[in-house]
Amino acid sequence: MPGTSSEIEDLRTQLRHHEHQYYVLDAPQITDAEYDVLMRQLQKLEAENPDLVTADSPTQRVGGKPREGVAKAAHSSAMLSLDNALDEMELRAFDARVRELLGGAAYRYVAELKMDGLSLATRYRENTLQQAITRGDGSIGEDVTENARTIRSLPLRVTAERTFEVRGEVIMARKAFERLNTERDAQSLPRFANPRNAAAGSLRMLETSVTASRRLDYYAYFLLDETGGPIFDSHWESLDWLAAQGFQVNRRRRLCDTVEDAIRFCQEFDAERDNLPYEIDGVVIKVDSIPQQRQLGYTAKAPRWAIAFKYAARQAETEVLDVLVQVGRTGALTPVAVLAPQVVSGVTVSRATLHNEDEIARLGLQIGDRVLVERSGDVIPKVVRVTQEGEVRRPFVMPTECPVCGGRVVREEGEAASRCINLNCPARLKESIRHFASRGVMAIDGLGDVLIDQLVEQGLVKSVSDIYALTPEQVAALERMGAKSATNLVENIAASRKMPLPRVLGALGIRFVGERTAELLADEFGSLDRIAGASPEELQGAQEVGPKVAESISAFFREPHNADLVERLRLAGLKFDHVVKKKEGGKLKGLTFVLTGTLPTLSRDEAKKRIEDAGGKVAGSVSGKTSYVVAGEEAGSKLEKAVSLGIPILDEAGLNGILEPSNT
Repeated sequence: MPGTSSEIEDLRTQLRHHEHQYYVLDAPQITDAEYDVLMRQLQKLEAENPDLVTADSPTQRVGGKPREGVAKAAHSSAMLSLDNALDEMELRAFDARVRELLGGAAYRYVAELKMDGLSLATRYRENTLQQAITRGDGSIGEDVTENARTIRSLPLRVTAERTFEVRGEVIMARKAFERLNTERDAQSLPRFANPRNAAAGSLRMLETSVTASRRLDYYAYFLLDETGGPIFDSHWESLDWLAAQGFQVNRRRRLCDTVEDAIRFCQEFDAERDNLPYEIDGVVIKVDSIPQQRQLGYTAKAPRWAIAFKYAARQAETEVLDVLVQVGRTGALTPVAVLAPQVVSGVTVSRATLHNEDEIARLGLQIGDRVLVERSGDVIPKVVRVTQEGEVRRPFVMPTECPVCGGRVVREEGEAASRCINLNCPARLKESIRHFASRGVMAIDGLGDVLIDQLVEQGLVKSVSDIYALTPEQVAALERMGAKSATNLVENIAASRKMPLPRVLGALGIRFVGERTAELLADEFGSLDRIAGASPEELQGAQEVGPKVAESISAFFREPHNADLVERLRLAGLKFDHVVKKKEGGKLKGLTFVLTGTLPTLSRDEAKKRIEDAGGKVAGSVSGKTSYVVAGEEAGSKLEKAVSLGIPILDEAGLNGILEPSNT
């Protein structure tokens, strides 16, 4: 045990170091794969020695079971807001008040970027993070400790022995924000309006695993002792101390001897803010000396020793000349306003996203109206509101045919997005091929993103079915492809012809038709032709297929482009028929299993087949109807939910025991 304990602590030290290098300093020293190896080693040792698991271990960041509602907590001292300066004249007036109240004594300022996020107080005791509280009303906030623990730039452990509190800002960087909205687009979920809203919503999630999946960052900007008072006599010294403890402190800060220095800092970052990796809406100017801060004191609402210099809103008014439609990689149609060119924050804006039909209706917008447009960094400009209805205006109507390929456009009931359902639409072809070739579908090893891009861009693949006509010579001529790799790929493509009908059906990318639904449809109808020819009412005869899924399937096969693709896949030799194995009874009849994690010898598909061959069912999620959860290494939230519901847990040996009971 002593050796194991030291090995665990050594792994934790290594992981903390590399997390700090990656998430705080943006200077990784190892690859993601090497980091994952260290993490798996630690997870394995902690699983074998649960008594040695500590709250500050890097393994405890990932997010576990849901929080039980929202608890409130009091702040050690009030989290006050700041007065604002909207221009340089107001900033100089603030400086004049400081100079007068300090009676002519020398002073200096610390200028820090005002990040657009959510304020969070974090408390540390005995070297570890103990509690995290949102600003709330300034006196009482929400306890979001478990969610905050998932933020990788927030230290779980520090070297300082003392008890202290850190105040800072939780933000979502621009890249993380765009990635999140792209994922929500693919799931037909409403987009977040801005990174601040996304960060606030993510931090308050009851499902901590959701918070963990969203890349949040924490920037420290204030240090207090356990009573809510200062520790150092200089704010700048406090920031340096926080950085030494492993906190992410914004490096874009400056000591300013005069208000003119502070103004120059504000001007510099007003020009640079669109190039920053995160959103800012101004600069915070603070008197550096803590004794002088005490002397200056507070008004009823704000400190007299600090002020927020707010940048002008990046908005402008212009006219909507037209509304065009763009088709995304998932087939979603996005209306885009064509604007009379207008300069917004130094950039000429001529287009702005309108997101979807519901957003246009909410705005009450028509072509010819005057609108307020907002530009937000790397994010495409958006229309904020209609400022004046046009004298001659006409409504936008979503097209019924795709503007790229002419395919049918459908909007499922309850969804915001309209979609082109032609799988071969050039706008979504690459994504269609990626899905078709993926491991859980047709499993074409070697057909990755870079190769797909080349095949489509060079015109070798204009339809998903074209991959079956590729020759080794064509593939070998592509960049970074040798003769051997090309031959292997073509052989893998040929081997995919043997995939059963459920895989072929899943490969078509029909909305709401995943692995299980494809299997149920194949079992019910026995062939792709019967599925394609079935009415929505007939499709609902299959287990777990409701009206929404049935209509999606029917609409897919009614689209002529998709019917043509199906015929091409038939000619390519894919399996369109399915032999339904009728299972009479079976020792697992009436039992429902959920698989999670990696089993020692059985693959997920093998375990699933053995259960179903014995009459059991395999579900994708845990519920009160689940009979058993079969858990392997690195089991996730499904295992935790099973434990909370009191559902029996089996390992591979336990599953084999049910399938093949011992005679002894």
